[in-house]
Amino acid sequence: MTDSEKFDLVVYGATGFTGRLICEHLNTSYGLNGEVNWAMAGRSQSKLEQVRDELGLDNSVALLVADTSDQTSVNKLVASTRVLISAVGPYQQYGSDVVKACAENGTDYVDLCGEPAWMHEMIGKYDELAKSNGARIVFSCGFDSIPFDMGVYFLQQAAQEKLGGPVPRIKCRVRDMNGMASGGTVASFMATMAAAKESPELVSILANPFALTGDFTGPEQPAGDKPIFEDDINSWSGPFIMATINTKNVHRSNFLLGHQYGEGLVYDEMVSMGSGKEPASLGEGMGFDMSLKPGEGPSKEQREAGYYDIVFYGTASDGQTIQASVKGDLDPGYGSTSKMIAEAGICLLQNTTTAGGCLTSAPAMGAALIERLQSKAGLVFALEQ
Repeated sequence: MTDSEKFDLVVYGATGFTGRLICEHLNTSYGLNGEVNWAMAGRSQSKLEQVRDELGLDNSVALLVADTSDQTSVNKLVASTRVLISAVGPYQQYGSDVVKACAENGTDYVDLCGEPAWMHEMIGKYDELAKSNGARIVFSCGFDSIPFDMGVYFLQQAAQEKLGGPVPRIKCRVRDMNGMASGGTVASFMATMAAAKESPELVSILANPFALTGDFTGPEQPAGDKPIFEDDINSWSGPFIMATINTKNVHRSNFLLGHQYGEGLVYDEMVSMGSGKEPASLGEGMGFDMSLKPGEGPSKEQREAGYYDIVFYGTASDGQTIQASVKGDLDPGYGSTSKMIAEAGICLLQNTTTAGGCLTSAPAMGAALIERLQSKAGLVFALEQ
């Protein structure tokens, strides 16, 4: 296959629950072999055919077979496309050879990874190789961590314009949310905990907010591990399960952007719990059903009833404040995630100016991604003050 014959984009893991939703979005938004020439990939030809039929896709949609246990098939898959969307997790179990192949082939890559210890390993192994071959390896392009990473980027761009510089302190608070974690997210969380139990040195990576910033270490960050009452927002705030990955990605974005947010950035994420009495338990209503398995998920009606509302409170050194929000119109773990990663893949495809390396969404795609998310994925970025 010559470069001119490459697919624009391939969805690997197309037979999984989220993979199906990604394909559905691509078909609905871009059709077949029109604006984007895309294909479906997975381990089983018969399952790919079944999913294609269940989604009502035309038989002209190409089906590619590759198995992570067969490096030759992975290399062939990666060489067939300009951008690979990987929905095959947990990534620490199934993703390493895929990243390696993309870095070697100069193929752009996006995933749904929420596994910081694995990302730390991949950066150490393949960042320089990806840079040399021009491969943009972009981790965490679902609910973890696009709304958070891009929300901070959006707020800091506005602060630069309105306040004359970045704000050194940002509080991110999940103001409201209806939805659940995906079975893949649960599997990744369980795999990370199991790996940490086997390798205690991973605990230090999981606990370090600057685990993805090389030798750079910024100021001490808030722990966010117990409920606090915040007078400035008149609300109790409690721990947010996804803060462990999101905060690391925000600090990596700042690092890769040459510390556009300042080397002294202090950033934390919590869940707003209301102004009543101190909450007796945390995480209620956050939808993290730990019994979910990969491939399982909510009905279409449940996905469409979901939403999220995330607010970012920025404070400048002189006390001036700025506030922004990111809202999504579908459940975060499935409906919104599938659209976000699809649009991230297309954003990479259509914006080829950024350099290669192991990246996060903000330095890889910037304002172009925000524009796509608002026009194609149901997200709204807004200044509130």
